[in-house]
Amino acid sequence: MVDELGVSSSAQKALNKREPQAGYDYAGAAGMTTPHPLDENLAAPVPGEGREIPMRSEELVVVHSPHSSAAEQFRRMRNSVQALNPDGASRSILMTSALQGEGKSIATLNLALAMVELPQLRVLVVDADLTHPSVEKYLGWPRRQGINEVLDGRLSMDQAIRPTSVDRLDVLGAGEPTLNPSIHIERLETVLNALKRRYDYVLLDGPAVLTANHPSLLGSIADGILLVVRLGMTPKQNVEEAYTLLENLGGNVLGTCATGAVGTR
Repeated sequence: MVDELGVSSSAQKALNKREPQAGYDYAGAAGMTTPHPLDENLAAPVPGEGREIPMRSEELVVVHSPHSSAAEQFRRMRNSVQALNPDGASRSILMTSALQGEGKSIATLNLALAMVELPQLRVLVVDADLTHPSVEKYLGWPRRQGINEVLDGRLSMDQAIRPTSVDRLDVLGAGEPTLNPSIHIERLETVLNALKRRYDYVLLDGPAVLTANHPSLLGSIADGILLVVRLGMTPKQNVEEAYTLLENLGGNVLGTCATGAVGTR
C-alpha cells in the first residue's frame, strides 16, 4: 500500500521545459549489470496485444482498489501535477528514486492510471530503466522490443507503442536489455518531443539515481521530476544526494512521492 503521496511543499515549481545544461558530456552513460540475459532476443510488439491483457497486479490500486486511501493519494498527486501545469501543455515527467526497490514503477503506473481518469488526458508510460525494466512485468505482458530499438532506429514509434486495456493509456517498453546502456541525449530528446505531440503526459520510469548515471541525464530533458521515496527504507542522506545530482544536471525536481509498499520497485 502507499502510505503517503504528494508534491513536497519545498518544491512547488512550475512544470516547465528544462534545457540540458552546457558543459556536460551526454553522449553515453554506463549503467549497472542487468539481471536479464544479454542474449535475449525480443520480438517486435504485437499490435493490440496489450488491450487483451487485463491489469491483474493488486499493487495497481487505482484499478483494483479505486476507493482506497492509496488510490486517492495518487489522484491527489495527479491534481498537484495538473496544478503545476496551468496552461495544460503536453509535459514529460521522470519518475525516479535514490535507490532500487522504492516503488517507482508501481508509482508511475498508478499515477498514469489516475491521470487517464480525467477524460481529456492521453498518457504514455515509457520504461526508461534499460537495465532493470519492470513495467511490462507489472502489467502481465510479455517483454517486447521498445525504446532501446526506437533510439537505435530499428523500430518506429508507431510499432513500439502498445495500448493497454485502459483507454488513453499506452506503454512504450524498454526493449532488449543491455549491460551498459548508452543514452544519446539529442536523439532521446527528439523522440520525447515527438511523443509529447501525441500525449498530454509522458511518464518516464527511470532507473535509480544512485545506481546508474542515465537517470540524471533523463532528468535534464524531462519537464519535471518526481523523486520516489520508500518510507522507512531510504536514508535521508541518499534522498538528498539524489536530489542534488538531479538538480546539478539541470533537472526540475517537482517534489517527492512517498511509498510504503512491500515488494514493489
